[in-house]
Amino acid sequence: MEREIFDEKYRNGLTKISTTNLSDALDKVGLRGGVIGILPLFGKPKVVGRAVTIKITAAGVEKSKSHLGIEAIASAHKGDVIVIDNRGDTHNNCWGEILSCAAKMKGVSGVIIDGAARDVDACEELEFPVFARGVVPITARGRIAQEAFNCPIRIGDVHVRPADILVGDVNGVVVIPIERIDEVLNEAEQLMDKEERMKKDLLAGLDVLEVSKKYRYEHMLKR
Repeated sequence: MEREIFDEKYRNGLTKISTTNLSDALDKVGLRGGVIGILPLFGKPKVVGRAVTIKITAAGVEKSKSHLGIEAIASAHKGDVIVIDNRGDTHNNCWGEILSCAAKMKGVSGVIIDGAARDVDACEELEFPVFARGVVPITARGRIAQEAFNCPIRIGDVHVRPADILVGDVNGVVVIPIERIDEVLNEAEQLMDKEERMKKDLLAGLDVLEVSKKYRYEHMLKR
């Protein structure tokens, strides 16, 4: 899917829907898409965009030709999301202030890291959303290196390909396979609408058991 089509047809709708509704929708259509344990390091940001992926490996005898992340940022377009597979490693940093500054200037929506970041205060000042599993002070140099970019990766238990859709908010991160976006977005919108109607009934004073029965609350994800 061309990014112009995604921006025109899907971005606004996804921005309005929480990752919880999207995660439920993914479950309903039989897809594993919810990522556990990756959260924003500051504030309550919402990021939506096509994935630009990075795969990290341990530093070795062969020296890295460029600093990790640089090529991915250079290849990114406005609205994309950088997604980094560092195998959940919370001991080694793979993102910081300079990369955030460069990504922000490219119009990147944010970065989602299966691992750790640093320079969190500076990233917050830049107002560049950073999602990660933790924070460390140490440099990546001599410890880890970029193995590849714009390749299939894994974050948590979820497969991510370049141009798959990432959504992140205060509740966490979800991955939507690009070819299933219509199905997932439609289900998420229906679930969100149903929950809004349930809340309206509850706030109007209806009994919770009555509301649960009316909306088949326990079976909302059955097709």
